[in-house]
Amino acid sequence: MSGAAERLPCLTFGVQTVKREAMPGKAKTQAKKRPSKATKRPSRTESARTRPARTASARTASARTASARTASARTASARTASTRTAPARTASASKVSTNEKTRRAPARPKKVGKKAARKPALLSGDNPQIAKGEGEAPVRAYIEAIPDWKQDVGRRLDALITRTVPKVRKAVKWNSPFYGIEGQGWFLSFHCFKKYVKVAFFRGTSLRPLPPGESKHDEVRYVDIYETDQPSDALLTRWIRQASKLPGWIP
Repeated sequence: MSGAAERLPCLTFGVQTVKREAMPGKAKTQAKKRPSKATKRPSRTESARTRPARTASARTASARTASARTASARTASARTASTRTAPARTASASKVSTNEKTRRAPARPKKVGKKAARKPALLSGDNPQIAKGEGEAPVRAYIEAIPDWKQDVGRRLDALITRTVPKVRKAVKWNSPFYGIEGQGWFLSFHCFKKYVKVAFFRGTSLRPLPPGESKHDEVRYVDIYETDQPSDALLTRWIRQASKLPGWIP
């Protein structure tokens, strides 16, 4: 028994030692099993490798959408440009058509204005109303506007004065024709009334024979010409020649 008792501690010790020795074995087995877990990790790396492919596909998809947007924008701009150019083409076509119409259409005669066609108004006594003016034109307009037989008297007086005094100066003042010499004033004028034409000599008191009509003014004398009672051309010419050599009236 003593010999067996002496062996027991050794056995127990051996068992303990066996147990203690078995623990490192488990650690080794666990250390050996850990790499198996590491072998499963490459799945993450594989997913990381697949990520660039996905991002590349996303980039291509975004590039396709961007190209589609630019293409749609280009088509829209092209449509707006076509709509803008369309009115310009129609406007140019309308201009061409109007130009062709104007070329084909004959020129219409110009209408004479109402003012140009209207005759001068006649004042009391049938005396024409003519604006003031210098020269032949206003005097001619006055004579052409005189009505009836008095127009012939006006033409006769104008012709006698122009023939007797070649350098005579003419004008229309106060609706009456005036005749004078440049630098000497006016020597004669006439005015139309209902039944006669009154000729005024501004220095009439110096004429011979003396004109019959009296005046309120000291030197003025008148000659009234009626339709049935008219002085001769010789007498009128004599008075005109004398009056043109005298100092005229300066208003």
